[in-house]
Amino acid sequence: MAKLLALYKTPADTAAFDKHYYSTHVPLAKKIPGLRRYEVSTGTVNAASGDSGLHLAAVLEFDSLAAIQKGLQSPEGAATAADLGNFAQAGVDLLFFDTKEV
Repeated sequence: MAKLLALYKTPADTAAFDKHYYSTHVPLAKKIPGLRRYEVSTGTVNAASGDSGLHLAAVLEFDSLAAIQKGLQSPEGAATAADLGNFAQAGVDLLFFDTKEV
């Protein structure tokens, strides 16, 4: 499996972020071809040293890195990426990686 990890920095208005994220962004992202699973953090996102500066972490699961790339290059992926500017002004880091059980 491969994962896309989205780390959203804490916005000035968390209520507005949450409203847009759950009512608009999540439905867009769930249409990305190849998406197998979509999880988000609940509550505070902490670092080992304390405050992480993050508001939300999302983990999207796909069959492979190629499936992530294909999904992001689709019209649905492009719409989801374009939507980031509508609510994630504080910034977001997107990480992609393969996984294996150990």
